[in-house]
Amino acid sequence: MDMIRAGSIGGSKYYFMCKDQGLQFKDEPLSETAAFWYDTLALPRSFAQWFQITSLHVWMMFVRMRAMPFKVGKRYQQRLVDRYFKDIELRLSEEMNVMSGAIRETYMKDFHSQLMGMVFSYDEALASNSDARLAAAVWRNVFNADKNVDLVKLEAVVRYIRMQMYVLSKISDRSFGFGDFEFVSPNETVEPLTPEEEKTLLAMTKAKYEPKDGKALPSSKSNLSLDE
Repeated sequence: MDMIRAGSIGGSKYYFMCKDQGLQFKDEPLSETAAFWYDTLALPRSFAQWFQITSLHVWMMFVRMRAMPFKVGKRYQQRLVDRYFKDIELRLSEEMNVMSGAIRETYMKDFHSQLMGMVFSYDEALASNSDARLAAAVWRNVFNADKNVDLVKLEAVVRYIRMQMYVLSKISDRSFGFGDFEFVSPNETVEPLTPEEEKTLLAMTKAKYEPKDGKALPSSKSNLSLDE
């Protein structure tokens, strides 16, 4: 069930969460998160910028999925990236009017190369545990290496990423695998959990996924850990 669930959770729910963070529609008000990127940070409302914002969130999902058991995590990642590129191809034809299959294929290869480059740069920054390295990766990708970037805006994105990564680090494999994660709004603040709060969170998770009466539906079966 964990492998099967990867399609509905990784390829559907988690992809659409990533996609929606910077999504915009003509003549419609921006969502709270999209307003953070396009109004607060004053980033251009373009397809290329949406790709950068979405890829940042896809990368954060990748980081958490890699912490799952290897085969399960790989399946979740594959379903997520498959859905991402199917959606890009659809948007290229329907929104960007790129009707030539050959031209779309060229764009797709370029987007794939960009995604791999972004994942590498963000991974390198995360492994260094340096906010400066992470800010440099954000500057190159999200802000397109703008030499006149406002450092306060750059700091805001680094804070936003650290906030999401903290929440992801505190959710169990079982909860994450079942789709219980949601991105924290840019306007919210995440305070570190106390040891007592972590114990309470673990107890709540176990009560949800392993009821004392043992009456769990077959679709709720899982080998994913409840502890980490």
